[in-house]
Amino acid sequence: MQFIFGVFLVLHGLVHLLYAGQSARRFELKPGMTWPAGSWAFAKLLGDATTRVLASLACVIAAIGFIAGGAGVLFSVTWWRPVIVTAAIFSAAVYVLFWDGKLRQLPDQGAVAMLINLGILIAVLVFQLPLAS
Repeated sequence: MQFIFGVFLVLHGLVHLLYAGQSARRFELKPGMTWPAGSWAFAKLLGDATTRVLASLACVIAAIGFIAGGAGVLFSVTWWRPVIVTAAIFSAAVYVLFWDGKLRQLPDQGAVAMLINLGILIAVLVFQLPLAS
């Protein structure tokens, strides 16, 4: 269970790097996907170009948190839990802040990541997973 959970966390972090590439316009994850253009919190204030840079940086930070925390789980270090909790909360905040405010194409706006982050928080904080093997 510990191995599977650790690998899952690392993979979740790697998906954040895909969103970083999408927001930096290095590639397009899906045809017509515009995330984070039109962010309700930043686009009008900073413009879409600066918003994209900020979203890319935020996704890289979230990725580092998940990858480090996942490695912590895999190597049974004591500090992994607060790292994962912080990464999940930070990631959720990223997707809320860079959401375009519309109830369309929610999976493209990070809705799946939000559900995964919620599941991670419940697993870690409520069920105290992974249990020691």
